[in-house]
Amino acid sequence: MALITPYWGLDGLILFSSLMITAYMYMTRKFKYWSKRGIMEIPPTPFIGNFTECLMMKKTAADFVKDLYNMSKGLPYMGFYIFDKPFFLVRDPELVKHILVKDFNVFNDRYASPNVTDRLGYAGVFQIKNPAWKILRAKLTPIFTTGKLKRMFDLMLVVADDLDNHLEALNLSTPKEVEMKELCASFTTDMIGSTAFGLRVNSLQDPKAPFREVGRQIFGYDFFRGMEFLIIFFMPHLTKYTGAKFFGKEPSKFLRTVFWDVINDRIASGQKRHDLIDLLIDLKVKHEADGDLGGFRFSGDDLVAQAAVFFTGGFETSSTTMSFTLYELALNMEIQRTLRKEILDALEESGGKITYEMITSLPYLDMVVSETLRMYPPLGFLDRVSNAEYKVPNSDLVIEKGTPVYISMIGMHYDPEYFPEPNKFDPDRFTDENKQKRPNFVYFPFGEGPHICIGLRLGLMQSKLGIVQFLRKFEVSPCEKTRIPMVLDPKGITTTALGGIYLNVRKITSEAG
Repeated sequence: MALITPYWGLDGLILFSSLMITAYMYMTRKFKYWSKRGIMEIPPTPFIGNFTECLMMKKTAADFVKDLYNMSKGLPYMGFYIFDKPFFLVRDPELVKHILVKDFNVFNDRYASPNVTDRLGYAGVFQIKNPAWKILRAKLTPIFTTGKLKRMFDLMLVVADDLDNHLEALNLSTPKEVEMKELCASFTTDMIGSTAFGLRVNSLQDPKAPFREVGRQIFGYDFFRGMEFLIIFFMPHLTKYTGAKFFGKEPSKFLRTVFWDVINDRIASGQKRHDLIDLLIDLKVKHEADGDLGGFRFSGDDLVAQAAVFFTGGFETSSTTMSFTLYELALNMEIQRTLRKEILDALEESGGKITYEMITSLPYLDMVVSETLRMYPPLGFLDRVSNAEYKVPNSDLVIEKGTPVYISMIGMHYDPEYFPEPNKFDPDRFTDENKQKRPNFVYFPFGEGPHICIGLRLGLMQSKLGIVQFLRKFEVSPCEKTRIPMVLDPKGITTTALGGIYLNVRKITSEAG
């Protein structure tokens, strides 16, 4: 005799069916959350919500949010679901302004978050929550003053010479196929190693240099690594169960060891370089005794987390910008020639010397890089979470506390209402006249408001210097392995070319032009 019926098999079937029905009812209990409030929503799939293609690694996270943006054309906002949780998507530029700037006090935290026990990932200035974020941001901002950036620039020129030497050694008198993302990532890894940490990383000379290997591990998007980032950015409540780490397990160990060695060596030697390490040491000396400051301490992994996030952000975003710029220039030779002429004219005026003032003041270079960042922002969406109930301006809608709020950067950057023919690479979109014609808060590749990327100026300077050093002597063009159109890696949380960016590179001679 079984528990319910005369047969154990039938009992099992009944219990299994009951569990499935209960799970179904639980996981769909919040569906129609948005439609009941008069807000457009995409019909969700039980258990997964609207997240199926992302979860299966068939679509990038940025494209997922962009598709939602496109589906809700003409509306100021819409609702969607990840598993059973309601999310809110903002489309209207004026509401974007409220979320990022005017009402920042309500939306001052990112929704994305590593687990609080992953201190190297959680405590960095990119991810940490308030009130610790506000304290930390104010303490780190002085590293990016104009004076300090100018001092860093002298160190950057050494690495720029390394890039030139590396390219010369490839013997490019005839075109050769080069994978540009790897080349640019090696260049920016050496750059951030030198300027922020005082380290001679040598990634350009040695493809297996430890820092470069770690960089590949952090942003090497296999299924497991892609899933870690999806959990952190869209399902942070699962990080404590999955063990997902922002930098990955092995890179976290490496970064912790190396940066503590650098800090301790600098303290022992008393050397001053006025870089990020010096700033972290000063903060440690002044504030370590203060203890907990709203969930953060100026000691241990919390301190080293700042070095880790500046390393990863410093090399990845700049190499993304630089490599995609070279890709688009290869496809648009007239733009490439125009930019090269601007660079060579500036070098002629300066006696062949690259200067800080030149890099930061070339107008066409700035337009080209701005257009690259429109089409390929390093992270294609922004995320926030409401820390209180929020009444949407000019609406009866109230966003509940704890609601994740997303903004599609790619959606707005490719919206033909703001950028006609959005798939066309057109630097003229960023003339002063055209910029003034566009609404505010439709272009923000580094974010906007108080949470705007703290290393924005440094990142742009690295990318522009690399492009100038490259184009002054070398030309890029498509090769057999160049993907046209570009295909992005669906496992990547950042904007990453599937299979790399392969281009032909040749040295320009006076005869060849």
